[in-house]
Amino acid sequence: MLHLRILSPSELTEDTVRILRDEPGVSGLAVIHGAALRPVGDIVHADVAREVTNDLIEQLRAIELHRRGTIEIEPVHAWLSRSGFDAELRTPGSSADAVVWAEVAQRSYEDVELNWTYLSFMTMATLLAGIAIVTDSQVLVIGAMVLGPEFGAIAALGVALVKRRFVLLATAARTLVAGFVVAIAVTAVAALSARLLGWITLDDITGPRPETDFIYTPDKWSFLVAVIAAAAGVLSLTSSKLGGLSGVFISVTTVPAAGNVGVGLAFGAAEEIWGSTLQLALNLSGMALAGWATLAVQQVAWSRVSVRRFRALDRRRRML
Repeated sequence: MLHLRILSPSELTEDTVRILRDEPGVSGLAVIHGAALRPVGDIVHADVAREVTNDLIEQLRAIELHRRGTIEIEPVHAWLSRSGFDAELRTPGSSADAVVWAEVAQRSYEDVELNWTYLSFMTMATLLAGIAIVTDSQVLVIGAMVLGPEFGAIAALGVALVKRRFVLLATAARTLVAGFVVAIAVTAVAALSARLLGWITLDDITGPRPETDFIYTPDKWSFLVAVIAAAAGVLSLTSSKLGGLSGVFISVTTVPAAGNVGVGLAFGAAEEIWGSTLQLALNLSGMALAGWATLAVQQVAWSRVSVRRFRALDRRRRML
């Protein structure tokens, strides 16, 4: 169940209420006339089944409510309502499968913002990966994977392609490239400083590293893991069930590969640089492709549910 809080100009309130009232998936509806000051108008509250949210948002957008007012979508974590239960029963599909595209798009735009926080997390994760490589520590590799913030931008690439939002696509690509370039550069400088201080040697980088050699040796399994992990991550982001997202962060070696590139640059280790760059490119392409494909399948599948729902609504109106 989701809650809609709408600030509606007075002249749009009647149409807004009509749209919500005609929807069987709306279980609760309240209007506070004259309570909104910006825009001048009314406040509308509605409890809606997650499965019908996309269709409602599209109808509200059609009357320009999103341009002249505000539509807020909030999750309802717990609710006791017989009418709410009946509303979910009347809507086809499962709430866990329903993708609220407005919610997904909003999160995508937030995740691709290139800011100090994003660059800081990316840099710290890559530095941690560099230390993991020097010490040959899988524990630190996992820590670097979890700390890295890049998955949000990778998922945004899929959202941008599916919804044809090319500004989002360009912004996500820029954020990914800038984040990795800055993180690799800082890691390379840090590794060079450690080399001058005698903390690390070339043998630490090119010598046997049984625990972390997978970082610079890409193969078919690297691509397959990236595809599966990205598909699971996108499902976690779009579904009301978020249990699988953390698993993505410890499955794909994007940040560790970037860390190895940075350390390799400090020593001019061409084999390490090339292998890790290939690993990074393979993982990023696999994740972007899988994210796009997963979202595309979800969009097609749920559009069919929406068509069936509209047909059922049309039959119901004819009977009345």
